[in-house]
Amino acid sequence: MRLARVAHAGGVAFASVDGDELLEIADHPFGQPNYTGKRFSLADVRLLAPILPSKVIAIGRNYAEHAAEFGNEVPQSPMMFLKPSTSVIGPNAAIKLPAASQRVDFEGELAVVIGQPIRNVKAAQAPAAILGYTIANDVSARDLQKADGQWGRAKGFDTFCPLGPWIETAVDASDLAIRTEVDGELKQDSRTSLLIHKIPDLVEFVSGVMTLLPGDVILTGTPAGVGQITDGQTVSITIEGIGTLTNPVQNA
Repeated sequence: MRLARVAHAGGVAFASVDGDELLEIADHPFGQPNYTGKRFSLADVRLLAPILPSKVIAIGRNYAEHAAEFGNEVPQSPMMFLKPSTSVIGPNAAIKLPAASQRVDFEGELAVVIGQPIRNVKAAQAPAAILGYTIANDVSARDLQKADGQWGRAKGFDTFCPLGPWIETAVDASDLAIRTEVDGELKQDSRTSLLIHKIPDLVEFVSGVMTLLPGDVILTGTPAGVGQITDGQTVSITIEGIGTLTNPVQNA
């Protein structure tokens, strides 16, 4: 099932996506969907970020080639940091480049969406706690990341976490193609099978640190090929079996 969050003439709602048609879901997308009976055409709605997480937990240097391209060692344990919920935007919303940074980079990533409250979940039980998967762009002010020595400011600006276009609940995320294009030029081309710390292990690690709530998002890391984005460009991230997340870039 594909779960979307959309703006339509009557307001904002969750919906399941069936081709070009959407079936509105009452309340929330967790558990068995409760449909309202309303239907919409995909052409008549605006896709929003598919979920509004209480927190976004991101994993750094989780592809060996990405660690190497910045001259870093592969971490033995997952390298975890947080992005604020206010950084989340949806498909086609603009990534705003802050005046404080002269170097903002894209980072295409597979995102895990949690489906139930969990704490201290073992890797073997992790799949049952996952609602599904979506696409993320871990936008990063690279110059501020280097200057600060920690990543809170560099990763936390408003609009620095595009998510979408929807949540796919039925995909096996262990080996999916992930590609990022900027203005149609291929920049990243990898597979999720190359993740150093696999998805079940990440859920175990993160839930051992903090309680995860329904809708919380784990960004699994970006492959090699990250690079700068500038005003007027467009970033598109495609993950096999999920779809494409596209966002324009604008000066703030």
